[in-house]
Amino acid sequence: MNSILDAILLGLIEGLTEFLPISSTGHLLIAQHWLGRRTDLFNIAIQSGAILAVTLVYRERIHGLIVGWKQPDQRDYALKLGVAFGITAVFGLLAKAMGAELPEQVWPVASALVLGGVFILWVERRVAGLPAVATVTWTVVIAVGLAQVLAGVFPGTSRSAAAIFAAMLAGLTLRTRAAEFAFLVGIPTMFAATGYEFMRTLTQPGAAGAEPWLELGVAFAVSAITGFAAVKWLLGYIAGHSFVPFAWYRIALGGVLLAGL
Repeated sequence: MNSILDAILLGLIEGLTEFLPISSTGHLLIAQHWLGRRTDLFNIAIQSGAILAVTLVYRERIHGLIVGWKQPDQRDYALKLGVAFGITAVFGLLAKAMGAELPEQVWPVASALVLGGVFILWVERRVAGLPAVATVTWTVVIAVGLAQVLAGVFPGTSRSAAAIFAAMLAGLTLRTRAAEFAFLVGIPTMFAATGYEFMRTLTQPGAAGAEPWLELGVAFAVSAITGFAAVKWLLGYIAGHSFVPFAWYRIALGGVLLAGL
């Protein structure tokens, strides 16, 4: 029973933090420091639960991209999403092949939380006063793709934060549009990452039998439900506010963790 409760808690943490710029993977690894380490498949697959939620939130936008393929603006946007995902996939696989793994200690995550918070404050100061630009350029596409790779290599960075702030630095200064592009690129990225880990688990002797599939399913469902509520709230919040409070939260949490090590 405790294992199911742990799975529910991890699903709640993932759903609430996936789209906030505070690092869902970082929070999961911190929680697992006390609850017990989970497999890479578990950590990645429950993120796909939250990504399923954002798919539902943006279902009309996604439908428009699919049925409006013949419209130049829709085709251009879809192509840019595809290229950003392609950059993430290629360099992400290279990083995986070079041995990139989730850390087992807290300090790398805590350090990334602090550094990421400082980075957010710097970005917000840099874009303050600039006109709100909603155009997704090819510079934005490349920046978002590479930022997602960076977040995968350094847990605690936050995939959504890295993508959003890379987009803003590259000129997509309208926060809601930067978040939309980052979240939409995250859909194929996380589903592909889950598929990769799933196939790797099936091909490793004994790995499939050792995976707690029921707990994974529970955490996935909880993550999807809470993720839907979180992303709806965030999109409303950033329409009139900056990301500065999240930066201070990251710095405070990372500082507390580093002080306690």
